[in-house]
This record gives sequence, C-alpha cells and structure tokens, in this order.
Amino acid sequence: MRTFPSPTLRRLCGVSIFALGLGVTPLGMAQDWPAKPISLVVPFPSGGTTDVLARALGDQLSKNLGQPVIVENRPGAGATLGADHVAKAKPDGHVLLMGAVHHTIATSVYKKLPYSFEKDLAPVSTLAMVPNVLVVNSAKTPARNLAELVSLAKKASPEMSYGSNGNGTAQHLIGTQFQAATGASLLHVPYKGSGPLTTDLLGGQVTMSFDTLTTVLPHVKAGKLRALAVTTAKRSTALPDVPTLQEAGLKGFDIGTWFGVLAPAATPKPVLTRLNAEIVKIVNSPDFQQRMIAAGAEPMPSTQEAFAKRISDETAKFATLVRDGKVMIE
Repeated sequence: MRTFPSPTLRRLCGVSIFALGLGVTPLGMAQDWPAKPISLVVPFPSGGTTDVLARALGDQLSKNLGQPVIVENRPGAGATLGADHVAKAKPDGHVLLMGAVHHTIATSVYKKLPYSFEKDLAPVSTLAMVPNVLVVNSAKTPARNLAELVSLAKKASPEMSYGSNGNGTAQHLIGTQFQAATGASLLHVPYKGSGPLTTDLLGGQVTMSFDTLTTVLPHVKAGKLRALAVTTAKRSTALPDVPTLQEAGLKGFDIGTWFGVLAPAATPKPVLTRLNAEIVKIVNSPDFQQRMIAAGAEPMPSTQEAFAKRISDETAKFATLVRDGKVMIE
C-alpha cells in the first residue's frame, strides 16, 4: 500500500526546499553574513562621541567579521536623518546605525518623523554609557563651580549661551532642565554635532555646553575647558573630583548618553543574533574596555531584549521631560 507524507510534513518539506533554493536558511543567513562591506551610519559629523565609538567598534568588527566596516557620517536634524536612512535601508545586516539616547528624545520632540524608532529599527546591543558634563571655557568664564556660574548667568547681559549638538538632542534637553532648575536664562545655540560645537566652545563663541565626556575630556585635561559638574547620578570614573549636578544642589538630575547599534527592523533574526554576539564579545574584551574607560565612556553591552526595554523606558521618560520643557520641533 502506498503511503503519503502527512500535510504538516509536506508543508515543512516545501518550506525547507524553498528556503534552500533561495539560499536563505536560518543557519545560512548567519554563516553567509556579511557578504560585503558593512556601513555603520553615524548621525553626527566626525569628531564627536558617536563617531569615536563607532570607529572603535568598526575597527574590531572588521577584524572579527572579515569585511570592512565603513563609518558613514550622515548628520542633521538632531540625529534623525541618519536614523531614517537606516530604517529604510535593505534589511540584510549590511547597513547599521550607531544610535544614541537622542533618538528616544526625538520621538517626542519632533511632531512628525518619517520613521518610528521603536518599530522600524531593531536593537542589537548597547555599547557604552557616557556621562554628560557641564563645561566652560577656562579662559573666558571665571566660574569655578556651579553656584558661581549660575550667579554670573543671572547677571549677564546679553544672555550667556550654551551649545548643543542639535535641536532635540540630550544636550538641548539638559539645557532646558538646567534653566528650569536654576532660574538662569541661557541662549541655546544648536550645532550639527559635537565636533563643531567644541571648536566654538574653545574659541569662546559659546559660553558652556553639556557635552558628552568623551568629546571634552582631552580639553579638560589640557586645561582649556573647566568641568563644573556631571549630569548623571554618579560621578564619572574619568573625573572623580567633579561633582554631580545633584551634589551641587540641583536635585533630580540623572541624564547620561547611551550609545548602541541598531539595524533595519526586518533584518533576519540569525544575523541580529550573530551581530549581538560579536558586539558583546568586543565590548567585554579588556583592550576595548580599557580604551573606552580612558575616553570617559563606561562599557555597557546588553542583550537585544534589554536594549529594547531601555529604548521603551527612556522614550516614555523623555516624553515627560520634553513636555515639561516645552521643546517641540516642527
């Protein structure tokens, strides 16, 4: 008597044959990737923290994966232009985003975005947490602590200015919270990234910034910038003598800048899993950790699920801060 496979078995065989014909079995996806150079999109100009971290990660990924990892700077619109580019890229694991906390803020700051950060991008792993630090030009601003700076700011005419790396970024939002907490009025000067901001801060075109520590640390060590406080709840290991804003008298301040890698949402799961494993291995390596700590960054690898939860939690957190600070961009 002739027997036939069950309907379920026939369906499974059909799916396997179809996948084999396309060369896209789950195992094959991970083994065949990457098949060409990888573009790691940085949504800021070169020279800032996002760029520094991306290049450090890209160097190691290139060695581990056997394909070049090319850092591609796509600055503009508070980091949203680069995110939009990656969200709409082919989801094959060859175009990635070096994302940051700015993207969770942009979700609430911009009335309309051409993408959804939570729906159109797949979290892979966080890379590092970097404290933001209030710095002033050592030669131009005599304030040596927060109280002195606030006193000067309240008396200044015209207003003192603070630079940020773009409208709707963490630095912009920290500035609005700082003014609300101190009663000082400051002129916000947005830049396309930390690189041009730092150049103007060193030149005296802006009074202060709340930039990430990685960007300003060399200038603080050189004595050109003076660090008055960090914005996170804990002091930085790179600047242990610099107080937090909370310690300086501003209660409730705890904003740092995380950085992490994301891919287009439809990227195959096996590729995301392998990419996560490679990044976590790199971030946990002693050489990489030493390099990050020396730059003022705290290494912070994660699972895909933990990264997704961070994005969800901080999107909700910053929605409240954006509303309270009345920060809105058309």
